[in-house]
Amino acid sequence: MTMASQDAALEAGYRRVTREVTRIPLAFPHKRTWWIAFLAALSLLALYLVSACVTFAVGIGAWGNDIPVNWGIAISNYIWWIGIGHAGTLISAMLLLMRQRWRNSLNRFAEAMTLFAVVCGGLYPILHLGRPWFFYWMAPYPATMGVWPQFKSPLTWDFFAVLTYLTVSALFWYIGIIPDLAATRDRATRHSAQVFFGVLALGWRGAARHWARWRQAYRICAAIAVPLVVSVHSEISMIFAAGPVPGWMSTVFPPYFVLGAAFSGFAVVAIIATVTRHAFGLKDLITDLHLDMLGRLTLATGMMTAYGYFADVFGALYGGERYELHTLHERFFGEVAWAYWGAVILNFVPLQLLWLRRWRVNPIALLLVGFSVTVGMWCERYMLLVTTLYRDYLVSSWGHFWPSFWEWGLFFGSIGLWLTLFLLFIRALPMISAFEIKEATFEEEEAEAAHG
Repeated sequence: MTMASQDAALEAGYRRVTREVTRIPLAFPHKRTWWIAFLAALSLLALYLVSACVTFAVGIGAWGNDIPVNWGIAISNYIWWIGIGHAGTLISAMLLLMRQRWRNSLNRFAEAMTLFAVVCGGLYPILHLGRPWFFYWMAPYPATMGVWPQFKSPLTWDFFAVLTYLTVSALFWYIGIIPDLAATRDRATRHSAQVFFGVLALGWRGAARHWARWRQAYRICAAIAVPLVVSVHSEISMIFAAGPVPGWMSTVFPPYFVLGAAFSGFAVVAIIATVTRHAFGLKDLITDLHLDMLGRLTLATGMMTAYGYFADVFGALYGGERYELHTLHERFFGEVAWAYWGAVILNFVPLQLLWLRRWRVNPIALLLVGFSVTVGMWCERYMLLVTTLYRDYLVSSWGHFWPSFWEWGLFFGSIGLWLTLFLLFIRALPMISAFEIKEATFEEEEAEAAHG
């Protein structure tokens, strides 16, 4: 093959990638299926809004919280949502800094997943306040009344952690999508689409100066985002580990929470990758390599999380402290033992399939493992909260806990909120980074030419 024919084939490949990515927002396929999914998501979102209104009108008493379980499903859902968002930052930011090119087909929707998960999680501390309309009191703004945040309060920690994570995630996602917004603008035929994508593209023309500034901003955001993966969930773990409650006083909590968050996040990314790959016929862009790498990451973080389980049990047995042993017994055999064993079984039994490549590249197997881990990690969050609180130091303080209808409504409604935002994203914006795939292809061709 001559050099000219190679260049022509490469150019044709570039055009095909751009066409595949931009056709989804410009000429969306499967509109009927999308509308069915969107209406289902809106129904759950309506349940969320009704549950929130009932909470505002009646108060937190509408939930199942009681004494001693004054932290219930709302806080466990908050941790679950924030944890899910961690994989998007890891796939995008850390792998970008490590120059891992296989991330290019996954990073865009992983970043969107992160952004929407942080939104769903960040609303929970606001809903949990007694007077949520005063949530801004947690910010250190110049208050003439002298009302300043209590920096010893976990609510203030949450405010800064979630706000920082949300801001950096939004900036990182938006900066990364600008070149593809410009490509979609240039391929749009309808005037409304040209204006919509043109405004979002911020005048991008693909000039050398634009690319230079873009790369600087993108890498700076990535460098800022990576430490947030550790800091945000470490801060959440310290809410527990800093308290004198049996089952929480463990130094393993910060790495345990961070790895568990990445574990659940990679599972959700695997679900999204397999579903979008099949739904939009993107097998050329989301290849077996991407499924294989997702399976490896899920397996690695899952086994690290399993070590956290082992360390938690070992610490209680080795320490021999009476109340720690009692909490461990409640997790194994108590009223909420279903949550502990559900977490162990759902997180780690199906996960063992991913030791074999043929299961890692099997979309159905990877999808089912992802669902199992997602549910299992929710059980873990629920178990960590309830089993440590419903049996207190004093027998007279022992109680029972079960979420109320409105708590379940907020939980399933938050899933509807996430689905609504994500469905709007894949309908209106490029969900795969076309220019980064083309850039990686060009570099591979250059490397082959240099060695050939």
